[in-house]
Amino acid sequence: MANKNPKKSIAMLAVLAMVSAVLASLTLSAGAQTPQPISAETFTLTILHNNDGESKLLPDDEAGFPGVARFAAQMKLMQTAAGSTSNGVITLTSGDNFLASQELGVSLAREGALYDSIALSGLYDAMALGNHDFDLGPEVTARFIEGFTPSIPFLSANADFSGEPVLQALVEAGTLAASTIIETGGQQIGVIGAVTPLLPNISSPRNVVISDVLAAVSAEAESLTEQGVNKIILVSHLQDVDEEIALIASLSGVDVVIAGGGDDLLRNDGDTCMPDDEPAGAYPTLVADSDGVDVPVITAPGGYRCIGALSVTFDGDGNIINTTGRSVGVSLDVTPDPDVQSNVVEPLAEAVAEVDAHVIGTSEVDLDGRRAMVRTTSTNQGNLHADALRATGTNLADAFGIAAPDVAIQNGGGIRNDAVIPAGEITTGDTWDIAPFRNFVVVLEVPRTTFHVLFEQAVDRIPGAGGQFAQISGFTLSYDPSATARETDRAGDCSLVGDPGARVRDVVLDDGTVIVSDGTVVPGDPVVLATIDFLAGGGDCYPLADLEFTKLGVSYQQALADYISVDLGGEITAADYPVGGDNRIITVTPEPEPEPEPEPTTVTVVRGDSLWRLAAVHLGNGARWPEIYELNMGKVQADGRRLTNPHLILIGWVLELPAA
Repeated sequence: MANKNPKKSIAMLAVLAMVSAVLASLTLSAGAQTPQPISAETFTLTILHNNDGESKLLPDDEAGFPGVARFAAQMKLMQTAAGSTSNGVITLTSGDNFLASQELGVSLAREGALYDSIALSGLYDAMALGNHDFDLGPEVTARFIEGFTPSIPFLSANADFSGEPVLQALVEAGTLAASTIIETGGQQIGVIGAVTPLLPNISSPRNVVISDVLAAVSAEAESLTEQGVNKIILVSHLQDVDEEIALIASLSGVDVVIAGGGDDLLRNDGDTCMPDDEPAGAYPTLVADSDGVDVPVITAPGGYRCIGALSVTFDGDGNIINTTGRSVGVSLDVTPDPDVQSNVVEPLAEAVAEVDAHVIGTSEVDLDGRRAMVRTTSTNQGNLHADALRATGTNLADAFGIAAPDVAIQNGGGIRNDAVIPAGEITTGDTWDIAPFRNFVVVLEVPRTTFHVLFEQAVDRIPGAGGQFAQISGFTLSYDPSATARETDRAGDCSLVGDPGARVRDVVLDDGTVIVSDGTVVPGDPVVLATIDFLAGGGDCYPLADLEFTKLGVSYQQALADYISVDLGGEITAADYPVGGDNRIITVTPEPEPEPEPEPTTVTVVRGDSLWRLAAVHLGNGARWPEIYELNMGKVQADGRRLTNPHLILIGWVLELPAA
């Protein structure tokens, strides 16, 4: 049969050639140890990996995202090629496998497995869990895991799932574990998972308990070693490759570490993963563990843009004797995997297009949702979102038998579009881009002292951009960014570990009620607050976890969409939401203490002095004598006389001198 698309065939051959060349060159990496021949005494393992896919399932060629169908096709090509150059092949990912987004929202609304689960099924031997894998609560985490066909192990050694029945059931089924043993090429490979200890503060794991990473991983490595496994890989999601590097210095018994969560680029000259970007280090980066053994650290940028390919040769005792690797960009020319294309990309694209096309209103002003802005200052998009929460609480107060909220708070970290939405039509898709998480609107009463602490927490990162910065409704806040910031244990239980903070100056409700005045709480009734359940549960270290709240059953995305289409009648005006916000949050700097007036400098006249001589000696220029005359003219001296003639000054007179 004739080939109807010769250009695509040529591109496909080029991709195949590239994949083969990459894998063949793994033993030729610059700076690598001398390659050892494969024999009965040695074992060469190829590790293929990625991380932080984050539901970037649809292709966006202009933005450089190839889409999951191309990723799946290239991963399968590399798995096949690696099988011919290595004794064994293992494929792993280090977490953030999905992310709250419009695409995930569409997926959640359908019956059956999530599109993310369908797309990734059959690609991996094991997967770690990252913080975003818990953003929508344990039920969605479980749904993602259960959607894999065939099922594979999901790993996290420092997480206790016993407090969440849906996840504990997966533990008991062996699907969710601290570690697993994978057989490839006749050898056993131990794989351990770990997740960031920040998980309770930056995600929604509910009753999942997180323990120390080092202790958990060390215990699991020791257990695997006792079972006779002498090749161990850690897939960890600690948010930044530097965290994994720091961990290794105290770790023993782990041979390779795959980092996740930081979107870090490790790349060598000639590698095809994002070749125009500056890498954070070499691929792999070698780091000495507590025994002085070099451990290769690998990771990749997210969004299905790159695949890491690491070749590791072990001796008969499981010691690494050679390590080489490449960071490979997923090609835009590779033919998408047909199953993933037809079962995931095409139906998802169609559903997203329908959402994008649904207009709910118009804005006569650009709406600023840029990450750097909503995390540092009041913006009109942030104000719009906070107003939506307060309106939702007000509209539903009677139905739930609660007081209408006085105020509302939306954390900047929950605003995710990271863009300026131009004036014009606003669609349901825009609201999903802004508010993709499964956060629900809640109402609670907050004591005034707690409200004050909350805002010390909200502004503690300034001038840096922190997700806990608050977009507000129903009040004004003034704070001094130069004052001492609050210090909490953000990596632990959010307890105060240093200064309580002294930045908040004034908090005044729109009706004139003063909550904080000049840094001091004014006694009075609690503040009724509308916010999201993530913050009410103590997320971002907001001091609200011990307070009871009423959950209204409306997501923060739905609250925003309803507010625009119903409460505002579909019209966002520049008068209500001006560019630059409307001074709800004001930065103030105390007036500097006035400098004391300098003490006057005086001189006592002695024999031979004249105003010219005094100016020359004390002011450096005799021509300045008129300044001395004008400063002292008419002043009464000790002898009762006055200076009235510039040519007549008397011995013993005390004359004031101007500044030198």
